Amino acid sequence: MEENKHVTIYDIAERLNLATSTISRALKDHHTISDKTIKKVKKTAEEMGFVPNTLAAGLRGNKTRTIGVLIPTVTQPFLSSLISGIEITAQKSDYTVIIMQSHDSYEEEVNMAKSLYSNRVSGVICSLAMETRDTAHFHQFSNNNIPLVFVDRVPKNYNTFRVVIDNYSAGYKATKHLIEQGCIRIAHITAGSELGNLYSERKRGYIEALKDHNVDIDENLIINLNSVTYEDGVKASNALFDLKPMPDGLFAPGDILAVSAVQTAKKRGIKVPEEFKVIGFNNDPISQIIDPNLSTITHPAEKMGKAAAEIIIKNLKSAKNDDAKEITFLNTEVLARESTQK
Repeated sequence: MEENKHVTIYDIAERLNLATSTISRALKDHHTISDKTIKKVKKTAEEMGFVPNTLAAGLRGNKTRTIGVLIPTVTQPFLSSLISGIEITAQKSDYTVIIMQSHDSYEEEVNMAKSLYSNRVSGVICSLAMETRDTAHFHQFSNNNIPLVFVDRVPKNYNTFRVVIDNYSAGYKATKHLIEQGCIRIAHITAGSELGNLYSERKRGYIEALKDHNVDIDENLIINLNSVTYEDGVKASNALFDLKPMPDGLFAPGDILAVSAVQTAKKRGIKVPEEFKVIGFNNDPISQIIDPNLSTITHPAEKMGKAAAEIIIKNLKSAKNDDAKEITFLNTEVLARESTQK
């Protein structure tokens, strides 16, 4: 095997004294090349350590067999599981995955979208940044027949594929659970813009559950955040605990916010769940590690990733693109643990 040198079809052609076009066709099992020559070429290519330049070939055909994934961050367990589902499905169909992070910045999301387009990805899967209000930067994909799927954080008005859960129903279930556990002053933390309707739908479920069970809606108990971090959760929790009277329950739209509430309560001498009950969202690993264990809502992240990748691959294989549609996963459920026990 030759080392320290990138072997090309020209090197194989020189070794076998054949035309480069013959080498190229033989490597692709072309019907104009005899089986004997194909075997000889492939054996020599293997011996010389030849690796096909799939990127260059893809660029020539304007198809790179690459799926671009644009997400806020890879550090959130939900998004990590989402990526896992995408990669599992992509690899089965010999597609590679490029992952880019917007860090919840609109400007970064715009730049990353441009980068994916310039790299000629075959399709794009995106979960919107928290700051995003305008989705015009995705038109470059839609206008050029590059399949585009929004997952989880999706725009309200964009005619393309979506993979989501029923966030309204999930928010309703979480709030109803707190009511059933005896809570009457239930706080809620929400986030983001109305564009990515994930949080607004969970908030809508929270409000409707309060109405249906004749529990007062107090705007002071609803806090809106610009980002969803542990630090943001601590600030929001302290603001809630400063209220007189303070809330006796909290529906947090993410486990990291719920965990920050539990730990802030502990520092302030507030007993969880005796004085303050908390339910989170996503069933992240930390929800089972924290003491007390966190009640939460399940979120089928890996299944959503698989579904998104399947949509991309199906549309790339089909000569006629399917009409854009939404896939909604309904199988979210309450996982009742120690943080909401009576």
